[in-house]
Amino acid sequence: MAHEENRLHIGMIGTGRIARRFVREAAHVSEIGIVAVYNPHSGAAERFKEKCSDMPGVFRTEVYEAGSDGSIPEAFWEKTDAVYIASPHETHIPYIRQALERDKHVLCEKPMSLSGDDAEEVYSLAGSRGLVLLEAVKTAYSPGFDQLTRLIKAGTIGEISYLEAAFSKLEDPHSRELTDREYGGSFIELGSYVMLPGLRFLGINPDEIRFDSIFSGGGSDLFTCCSLRYGDKMATLCCGLGVKVEGRLMIGGSKGYILVSAPWWKTTEITIHREDPGDTESYKYDFEGDGLRYEIRRFADRIRRDPAHTGDGILHENESVGMADIMEAFLKYKRRNTGRQKT
Repeated sequence: MAHEENRLHIGMIGTGRIARRFVREAAHVSEIGIVAVYNPHSGAAERFKEKCSDMPGVFRTEVYEAGSDGSIPEAFWEKTDAVYIASPHETHIPYIRQALERDKHVLCEKPMSLSGDDAEEVYSLAGSRGLVLLEAVKTAYSPGFDQLTRLIKAGTIGEISYLEAAFSKLEDPHSRELTDREYGGSFIELGSYVMLPGLRFLGINPDEIRFDSIFSGGGSDLFTCCSLRYGDKMATLCCGLGVKVEGRLMIGGSKGYILVSAPWWKTTEITIHREDPGDTESYKYDFEGDGLRYEIRRFADRIRRDPAHTGDGILHENESVGMADIMEAFLKYKRRNTGRQKT
């Protein structure tokens, strides 16, 4: 790999809102440098660079648009060791394939894949080439959620039987998130977050998956609850872009329950409750900035030290594939209930 000042050279594919947050957060990770930005639409990459001109380390970034054949220019690949993908959801898998085939490590925004088979394919490709592929669900990489995982694994509240998680934010009805009838809506935008604790603490292979949604007139889900059943265990996972609810996480076990205060996806405060109301334990954790710096650090660390790492503090491959399976099931449910067929 070619390094400048011993940094990993990162190329960005996509220049949406989260891409700008990525640039700001990347400034806190000394191991990387952003050297290239790509957007296929004329002028978009240049405008993005101008918007980020006040952020550290961006002024040397090169911008690229699609070549005459619609492909990413060769110069983009030559400059980079790894890529961060923040393009529209449905383009993630094609870009991941291109990057891996160029022997580039990949950090991809959530949802990484809308198909379980596609997710398995790209993880297999990454493994065969000794490359790192991570899905960017920032909560999974944060210190508080890592500690929550440890508490659950240690049996702090006994055997887990029930879990509920909610994440909502009110979006402009005219935003892309609510006007993209095929790939927008609450569950595709936010479902990765609420699925994370469900799949981690109850399992990646639920016996039953059920969805209940409130749809807009345009066909986007304003609010969706996903119910997972695992024999005698279950999870209720809700998210909304048009309905506001308390963003907490509650995990129920045979010896008590854990409550992660809103906004739980930042995991800054964990309280353990037992049968005796006075028997509680509370823990507080830092959550720096927008949280993307945690996933960026872990990405860089795995590339440098341990590409095959399967320990704590990351989103695991099987969890990512499990999320993609549920996303695929949701898309089928959505098409059935809005009268739309895949184009």
